[in-house]
Amino acid sequence: MNLKLLIGGLLTLTAHLACSKFAPKADAYGNFEAEERIVSAEASGKILTLNLEEGQDLKAGQQIGGIDSTQISLKRAQLLASIRAVVAKSPAIGAQLAVFEKQTAAVRQQLTTLEHEKRRIESLLRNDAATPKQLDDLNAQIEAAQRQMEVIGEQKTASNATLGVQKNGLLAEVLPLQKQIAQLDDQLAKSRIINPMDGVVLVKYAEPGEITSFGKPLYKVADMTTLTLRAYVAGDQLPNIKLGQEVKVLIDVSDGKQQEYSGKIRWISSRAEFTPKVIQTKEERVNLVYAVKISVLNETGVLKIGMPAEVKF
Repeated sequence: MNLKLLIGGLLTLTAHLACSKFAPKADAYGNFEAEERIVSAEASGKILTLNLEEGQDLKAGQQIGGIDSTQISLKRAQLLASIRAVVAKSPAIGAQLAVFEKQTAAVRQQLTTLEHEKRRIESLLRNDAATPKQLDDLNAQIEAAQRQMEVIGEQKTASNATLGVQKNGLLAEVLPLQKQIAQLDDQLAKSRIINPMDGVVLVKYAEPGEITSFGKPLYKVADMTTLTLRAYVAGDQLPNIKLGQEVKVLIDVSDGKQQEYSGKIRWISSRAEFTPKVIQTKEERVNLVYAVKISVLNETGVLKIGMPAEVKF
């Protein structure tokens, strides 16, 4: 009985070794990468809040913190007060021109009355009930009223021009202040720490209460929904692959098994290079190969940055 068990075990071991020896080799090897981005400060000052931890999922556009902007806000309030002071000096153009409008209306009413009286005198004169002097006096009054209308019009035009110059001068003072406010608004916006992309926090470089400056890294985030497998193929394999081609990607799991994923080739290098040291055998590491990038959907989150994988075309 013991002999039969021994023989059976030897046969099983032999079969396993044979399978391992003659199992088809992978066409390429590589490691997973992700689209990573280091988020840096866009303002200088004390970090008031930074609500994130390593491994946390973030959404694009999510505000996760803020940098002290008290001085910027005070400067903005000061500029707004300056604008209000300048505007307060602005002449009331409408009210001043309204005076000329009233004067014009009064003279126009006077002219209407005089014209009516002139027609009446002319009628009486035809019936010898009025004298020519009365008509001459009315004509003189009408001419005087018309000249008065012209003078009021000229005064209105001159006043309008003067007030316009004053208004333009005040506007010239206001515009630079408005531009400064726009600059401060931009600085206030950059004092808010906004996450730029969907992803997972890989590294946190700063903490609340620290002093940061423009361009200083705050954290690193990576999109883990789709990873990129950077693999390497020999030159004689290039004719067998193309952009957009579907390939099989295999990773090692427990009990010596492999889990298969579907990938798509999205980039093929145009230059040959020596195989990096992560490739399995020393013989392969001295060969010239071409790098390829394969996109793999990471729906379950099993795939990790740096994880090795095999590719079969």
